[in-house]
Amino acid sequence: MSAKSETRDFLWFLAKLAVFVFVLRSFIVSPFNIPSESMQPRLLIGDYLLVAKWPYGYSRYSLPFNLPLIPGRILASTPKRGDVVVFKAPPNQKNDYIKRVIGLPGDMISVRGGTVYLNGQAIRKQKVADLVIPVSPNMLDAAAKEGSPSPCYRPKFEEDAPSGGRQCRYPQYRETLPGGKSYNVLDLVPDGAADDRDTVLVPEGHLFMMGDNRDRSADSRFPAVEGGGIGLVPEENLVGKAMISVFSTDGSANWLLPWTWFTAARWNRIGEGF
Repeated sequence: MSAKSETRDFLWFLAKLAVFVFVLRSFIVSPFNIPSESMQPRLLIGDYLLVAKWPYGYSRYSLPFNLPLIPGRILASTPKRGDVVVFKAPPNQKNDYIKRVIGLPGDMISVRGGTVYLNGQAIRKQKVADLVIPVSPNMLDAAAKEGSPSPCYRPKFEEDAPSGGRQCRYPQYRETLPGGKSYNVLDLVPDGAADDRDTVLVPEGHLFMMGDNRDRSADSRFPAVEGGGIGLVPEENLVGKAMISVFSTDGSANWLLPWTWFTAARWNRIGEGF
């Protein structure tokens, strides 16, 4: 076989591989990593998960780089309350966010005293055991970028760990939606800015999203402002449904030291569903 023929075959292989990856990421599954603490306790900085693309249908936001190849939204389906979803966040429709669906079209949502009200009824919220997580390098990096005085958000949540080092202890609650879906949330600051929000009617074709870490999430409780809240999210902006955690790292790995790739892994978080 000539060198020219080998080159042609190799380029043809690369083209087929590119098409396969494009189809896989656009229509089946796509990876997503967690860069913030807005979805604690379910998701930590350094978690990696797979997002299923088919549950809610497809739009341009399902495609890499938001390619305008799909008009509107096809094979559309509305999420269920409690689903954890990835979407393109208003106002710029460019950044990927991950939040929990709380309000569907036609729902009335308000927040009073830190309790979420759905169509006039309080979502059941029960105190459970505190969330305790060790301070990790990626938490230290995030705190430094945010200018936070502590990797635990506030110094009062930071304490000595029994095995050495430091850990964060956060008050944790269990919310249960009317359909029976339950999940844990954090409420760190009583009477915080997000604890009392006026009633909002979710219009047709939109969703009300909230982060599980209620005092550290810019979500639908706040108007869509660049660098701030996201307002009500159009269903067309949906990217997919969080499916399963496939990897998690505490941020201590050094790419030049392969053995640290294993010591940095949080193996107990791999395989968790939603």
